[in-house]
Amino acid sequence: MKTPYKNIYNVLKLNRFIVVSVIVCTFLSSTISVWMVFITNENALNNAFAINIDGSIIPLKLVSQKENFKVEALAHLELFHNYFYNIDASNYEKNLKKALWLGNSSIDNLYRQKKADGVYNRLLQYSLVQKVLGIDSQITENNGSYSFTATTIFEINRGSIIDTYELVSTGNLIMVDRNFPNNPHGLLITNYFENTLKKLNNESP
Repeated sequence: MKTPYKNIYNVLKLNRFIVVSVIVCTFLSSTISVWMVFITNENALNNAFAINIDGSIIPLKLVSQKENFKVEALAHLELFHNYFYNIDASNYEKNLKKALWLGNSSIDNLYRQKKADGVYNRLLQYSLVQKVLGIDSQITENNGSYSFTATTIFEINRGSIIDTYELVSTGNLIMVDRNFPNNPHGLLITNYFENTLKKLNNESP
């Protein structure tokens, strides 16, 4: 005799199959999750730190930040030295104004000293062209503070004579808020000092 209801045993078997399937899927999911956490932890332990030259442990995030800082610091120093020393009668005011944004009062004081010494007047009077040929900067870190030594090679075209000079300057770098486009790297040169200026050669064009 047929009834509108399914066989009770078939219903129980179906329910048991569903329950077992859910348990198996849950177990597999938990196992995969635990395995992924383990692998992630192992990778973190192996790759999250670097060894400093003195044997100390440095987080890679900090290493990355320092590497980024060095890249920006070198770019900042190159920008400054090009603005401050790559000048002629037509662009010196514009370039020096930009250079003053990249340093503190030590840059401004040097600019005023050069102005008082007649450097820029001679630039205008004799139509001199001062061109930067190369900049080599070395950055040193000491307990979170940064200092630099920059060697700038530049030439002064006097028309009939081209003199080439080597300038060695030093200073410190501190981090400040970025100011686009005036100070895009968010760094400021402090304690800037021109240590030595040496003539390399005389050339006739």
